[in-house]
This record gives sequence, structure tokens and C-alpha cells, in this order.
Amino acid sequence: MRFTEQLWQEISPLYDAILQHGFVKKLTAGSLAIETFQYYIQQDALYLVDFSRALSQLAARSAQPDEMLLFCEFAQNAIRVERSLHETYFTRYNIEPQTEKMPACFAYTNYLLATTSLQSPAVGVAAVLPCFWIYREVGTYIYQRAVSENPYRDWINTYAGPDFDRVVTQMLDLTDRLAETAGPAERAGMREAVRLSSRLEWSFWNDAYTQTRWPV
Repeated sequence: MRFTEQLWQEISPLYDAILQHGFVKKLTAGSLAIETFQYYIQQDALYLVDFSRALSQLAARSAQPDEMLLFCEFAQNAIRVERSLHETYFTRYNIEPQTEKMPACFAYTNYLLATTSLQSPAVGVAAVLPCFWIYREVGTYIYQRAVSENPYRDWINTYAGPDFDRVVTQMLDLTDRLAETAGPAERAGMREAVRLSSRLEWSFWNDAYTQTRWPV
């Protein structure tokens, strides 16, 4: 069994919890409140900027030129997606740019930046993997069930599309290669990083659904 297959077995309860979350259920049904989607997109735009920084850190720390190039491409794509959010969703749904990260976004981005800079590159790769992987699986799940007139169809198509699928496959292959040369302690760190980032994925959806704000 591939290392990533083992990882999926370990995080499958978290993935199931995401699928059962009200945010995903209503997004699938096309009944998600516009205010909820606005909050989500605002935070996602902030998240993607730091996600790009985390990927750039992995590029700088990679030992292999091919891996450096891959992470540079991923980092550029994250910024392109962030800009696309401003050009499409922000305009379409009258969303005002947000400058403050709310709790889940703050925790998630700071965790990724700390892990990709302070932990081994293999653990850093594991930390960023769930953002790719879970989004592909959630996007595919929703795509197969959403009605054609779903107002969030463009968002759904992005994460269920072949281009994103190709990127996720590259990340999974890289994770497996790094796990092959990692020692037991490092593989344990990779497992923990995937588990924690998967938890933060759930928290990110939940913050949007509950409109979570800082208490003061």
C-alpha cells in the first residue's frame, strides 16, 4: 500500500466530517447563503497568499531541481487563483476584500508557514497536501451531486476539473517519493502534519458556516 493510501485511511473520518458539514451540504444543494460564501471567499483569498508563500518556502528548501520547479509552479498558480477570485467572485457576489484573517484562517496559514520553514521538507510537503487533496475530493463529490443551475457551479468545476486533478496527482506522487526515503520519525511527522492540516480544513469550512469572528 502506498504511503498516501495509508494517509487517506487515517484521515477518512475527517474527510467524512467535511462531507457531512452544513457548508458542503448546502453548497452541493446550491442553497448556501450568499453571506456565508462571501465570508468563505474573503478568507480563502487571504489563505491563498500565505499558501503561496508556504509553497515558495518548499521550493527554496527542495534538494532536487524538478521539485523546486514544481513548487514554484504551484506557488504561482495559488496567486493566479487568488487574483481570479478578485476578478470573478468578488465582483459577481459583491464581495469586499478582507484584510483580517479570522481564527481558522489565521491558525491554518501560520501552521503552514511555520511547518514549511522549520520542519523537514517532507513534513512541510505533508502539511500542504490536504489543501490540494481534500479540495479535489470535495470538488468531485459535489460535482457528481450538484444540480446544473447551482449558483456556485464555477467554483465546483474548478476543483473537479482535470487541471486541478493533475496537480493533486503530482503532489501525491511527490509525497510518496519523500516517504520512501524518510525514516520512521519523519514519516510519523508527515502523518501528524496531514492529520492536523485536515483538521484545519474542517475548521476553515466551519468558520465560514458559523461566520466566526474574533471575540474582541
